[in-house]
Amino acid sequence: MNFDLTREQEELRQGAIRFAREALNENVIERDRAAILSRELLKKCGEFGLQGATFPARYGGRDFDIVSTVALMEGLGYGCRDAGLIFALNGQMWTVQMPLLKFGSDEQKDRYLAGLCKGDVIGANAVSEPGSGSDAFSLTTTANRDSDHYILNGAKTFSTLAPIADVFLVYATVDRRKGFMGITAFLVDVGTPGLTIGPPIEKMGLRTAPFGELRFSECRVPAASRLGREGNGAAIFEDSIDWERACILASVLGAMRRQLEQCIAYSKQRKQFGRPIGKNQSIANKIVDMAVRLETGRLLLYKAASAKRARGKATLDVAMAKLYVSESWVKSCLDAVQIHGGYGYTTAYEVERDLRDSIGGTLYSGTSEIQRNIIATFLGL
Repeated sequence: MNFDLTREQEELRQGAIRFAREALNENVIERDRAAILSRELLKKCGEFGLQGATFPARYGGRDFDIVSTVALMEGLGYGCRDAGLIFALNGQMWTVQMPLLKFGSDEQKDRYLAGLCKGDVIGANAVSEPGSGSDAFSLTTTANRDSDHYILNGAKTFSTLAPIADVFLVYATVDRRKGFMGITAFLVDVGTPGLTIGPPIEKMGLRTAPFGELRFSECRVPAASRLGREGNGAAIFEDSIDWERACILASVLGAMRRQLEQCIAYSKQRKQFGRPIGKNQSIANKIVDMAVRLETGRLLLYKAASAKRARGKATLDVAMAKLYVSESWVKSCLDAVQIHGGYGYTTAYEVERDLRDSIGGTLYSGTSEIQRNIIATFLGL
C-alpha cells in the first residue's frame, strides 16, 4: 500500500507547520508552568481551520477526509511545541464535534457545530468518573426522565477543557439495569442550574490542556438536548473513540520528527572526549531507534486512517496504531533526554516536557492495556 501524501496533502502539512510556528509557540515554557490555555489560541486555531478540518463547509469546516486531516495534524505536531493545546483540540474535535455531526439533530448541529469549528465555542466530553475509567460503561451518573426534561445526578472527572468549556457532552444512564443499553448522551450548557465545575486538576504533563471535574445535582436538561436516541450513548461513544484513536496521535508523528532532527543536530554539535557525541555508538543507536519508531509508527497510523476512510470503522487498525505510536513516543522521549544528558533534564531544552507530555498517550483514549485487549480479541484470544 502507498501512503505517500498527495501534493495537496503535503501542502496542508506544510501550511500547518508554518501556522504553528508563527502563531502557537510564544511563551510555551511559561504557559506550561502556569498551566494556562487561552481562548485566544483556540480562536486562532479555529480561524486557521484546525477544528473544522474534517467537518462540512456548512458549519465552517474544510471537508477534509481523514487521511488529509491526519496530514494536517502531523504538520501541527511538527510546528507546535505546545502538546497540551494540540491534545485539547483533538479532545474537542473527536469527542464533541464528531458525535454532534454524526448523531445530532439539525437544530443541535446548527446551534453548536459552527461555533465549535470556528473556535468561538469550546466543548468538553464528560464520560470518565471517579470510579470508572477504562470500564467506561460502568458509569453511575443517572438521567431520570421528568416530562420534557431529564434530571442528571452524578460526577465526572478528567474532562478535558471542562474549566473553560461552554458546552459539555455528558454520558449518563437512564436505567442501570440495562447496562450499556441504558447509556444516553446529553448536551449540557455551562451555567445550567445543578451543574458545578471544579477547579483545574494539576497533572504531570499536557498542562496547558485543562482537566476538570463536573458535578450534577438535580441538573435539569431539556429532552431536546439529548444527543441521539435514548440508550444510544454507548454507540455514540464507541464511534467517537474510533475517530479519536485514529487521529489523536497524528501530531505525535510530527513531534517525533522534530525531536529526531533536534537530537541529530545536538549529537553533531555537542562534543565529549574530543569528538561529536553522535560518533559514539551508544548515542547513534538511540537516534537510529528513534528514526525506526517514527517510520514504523507513521506507516501504522496512515494505514489506520486509510482503513477508516475505506470502511468507516477500523477498530483493530486504530488500536494497533494508538498502542505503537504512544509507547514509541515515550521511548523516544526517554532517548532524547539521555542524548542531551544533563541539559535534557532542564526546562530550557524542552525535551523534558516532551517526556512528561508523552506519558499521557499511553493513558488517554484507552490505556495501552486496553489496546492490547482489543488486539488480542481480534486475534481470537
